[in-house]
Amino acid sequence: MAAVDTARARAQAVLRLRGRALAAAALPAACAVVLLAGRFTGRIGAPGSPDAPLWDGIRWAVCAVAALTLALAALVAAAHRRAVPPVTPAVPLARADAPELYRLIEELAERLDVPAPAAIALTPDCDSWLEEPHPAGRPGRGTGPAAPVLVIGSPFLWWMRAAELRALLAPVVAGTAAAADPDIAAARRWLRTLDAALGERRRGPAALTGPIDRRLLGACREHSAELEHAAAAWASERARAVDYGPRIAAQAQVGLAYAGWDRLLTRVALPAWRLGLHPAHLNAGVVSALTELSRRDRLADDYGNRLGDRPACDLLEEPGPVDARVSRLAAELLHEEPADGWQPLDWEDYPRQVVDRGWRAQAAALQAALGEDRPQTGPALDKLLARLAAGEAEELAAALAGQVARAARVAPPLPPVRSGRDLLVEHLTATVCCAAVDAGTATPGLDWLDGPVLVCPAAPRAELAPAVARAVEDGQDGPLRAWLERAGVRLERPVRLSG
Repeated sequence: MAAVDTARARAQAVLRLRGRALAAAALPAACAVVLLAGRFTGRIGAPGSPDAPLWDGIRWAVCAVAALTLALAALVAAAHRRAVPPVTPAVPLARADAPELYRLIEELAERLDVPAPAAIALTPDCDSWLEEPHPAGRPGRGTGPAAPVLVIGSPFLWWMRAAELRALLAPVVAGTAAAADPDIAAARRWLRTLDAALGERRRGPAALTGPIDRRLLGACREHSAELEHAAAAWASERARAVDYGPRIAAQAQVGLAYAGWDRLLTRVALPAWRLGLHPAHLNAGVVSALTELSRRDRLADDYGNRLGDRPACDLLEEPGPVDARVSRLAAELLHEEPADGWQPLDWEDYPRQVVDRGWRAQAAALQAALGEDRPQTGPALDKLLARLAAGEAEELAAALAGQVARAARVAPPLPPVRSGRDLLVEHLTATVCCAAVDAGTATPGLDWLDGPVLVCPAAPRAELAPAVARAVEDGQDGPLRAWLERAGVRLERPVRLSG
């Protein structure tokens, strides 16, 4: 029980600091009251006594200090009342949307002998935690602290089995015991209020509250850190007796889920976000990505054995709509919203709406950099390769960088501006892919790990990247011409700029 005692001791230390701050604010006023009472009772500086002028001066000085101190304390109190602690964006999950998940969490809390969380929410991240209630919504005097909200990383819910999720969440749910402790809850509320007050910008007299909050938060920093460490240890000790063995196995899936989720967002979702489209089922996509990862790299050899267990997303009544809400939140958090708003995208439409459309947008940018003005058709590959063979790669790269920079100022969701030949390699590859699609020998496709890909049975996809790189870096267009010939592409035919 050392962790319990440590957590409570650190919370009480924070509360003592709060009490000292209140005492310091009230001390000048208390002294002023004593001096004024002494004046009226004749015990301190009675009228007509030799020391009356001295005590009158002291009284006026103390009263002035007390007035200033009370005014400053009132400003601090008002700032704390208005301060809104930050809340991590999440998708609330009503009991009607996931009755089985709520039952699983409540049964887990009962086994741990801790209060059940007040609600459940999902976040587009590979993490889970307890979100403390807002101070404005805390119960009144005479009641205990409000139960926190359990926030679950949505990739865990789709990738993990139900038993794995329960084991993984046991230490998190066990943290409600610390949240239910009155001293710990009060200390956390005050610390969150100080932190939120510091995050707000103020002008005029209200700006004087900043240094005070900063000093108070600095005095509490060590106690706050030790409080959270002890609370985490307390929760870990409670959870050790529940699903400890399965939790060790579930931890291996955490790293796998994080790798798959990160790769899905950066390789697959980001190209769609740049076009103003948000894939509506990212969590279903991460299952496909991790399945493909396990097939290629054998990082999850036990995946086949896990298929017989119930997936955690089955605990939801309708996983599809919940996935869509979380996917929309991921787009809002991780990318700038387009001017005309987000448009949902189904995975089956990804090759046409994202891959082909993105390639043709890059081909159009390369067309503009070449100085040719043909609104419907892009560059002919024979002329483009001839210019690269003539050593004009540097000039083309500079022109392309300027063209992309101008487009980015008009449409911020476009890819970030880059310089150098990497930009030319990327746009030349996109133009080649468009030409292969126009020739009818290839199609745009989606790779769950690599994102947009060209599906070309006639020519090996793996040989395209080095061939483009040699054409740009060394001016050697022979390998790329050979690849295009195998793919059945006519070099003199201009690339279409619309699908």
